[in-house]
Amino acid sequence: MKALMLVGVVVLVLGVVSFFVPFPHSEHHGVRMGDAHVGVTTHDDQKVPPVASIVLVVVGAGLMIAGRKS
Repeated sequence: MKALMLVGVVVLVLGVVSFFVPFPHSEHHGVRMGDAHVGVTTHDDQKVPPVASIVLVVVGAGLMIAGRKS
């Protein structure tokens, strides 16, 4: 399998997966007063914007087509 075709497959699979699988995101918010530290950590699952997923799918397909021709 040619390298460009392999990269295209990987990008295409990442694009399709990004439609369905949320990515975890953590943030830590806190205040430090002298030696004391008070804080809270928030966890959130965010999906990639659909436009970015579509771009990944199109670019992956384009790389696969380009890899097939060369």
